[in-house]
Amino acid sequence: MTRRTSDQSKLKYQSQGRAMRPEEDALAKAMLKHFAAGTHDFTALAAALQADGIARPSGQAGPWTLAVLEEELAAINEDLDHAYAENGYGA
Repeated sequence: MTRRTSDQSKLKYQSQGRAMRPEEDALAKAMLKHFAAGTHDFTALAAALQADGIARPSGQAGPWTLAVLEEELAAINEDLDHAYAENGYGA
C-alpha cells in the first residue's frame, strides 16, 4: 500500500503539541543553513544569525549573542514541551 503524500508530510509533525510559529521556523531554517555550511560553534552561529537579520522568536530586540541564542532555544523547547503536555500528538 502506498501512502498519500499529504499523509507523509504530516509525519514530521506527529509529536508536536503545536505548529511551529513563523519566527521559530525562520530560526530553524537559518540554523540548518549555517550548520550545512559548516558552522557548528554556537558563538559563530549567533553572529551569523545577527548578520542574516533573523528576528528573535521571543520578539525581544537586541543583537544575537551566545547567551541570547541559548535563551531563545530554551524558551522554544520549554514552550513546545508545554504544548505537547497539553495537546499530545499532532499539532
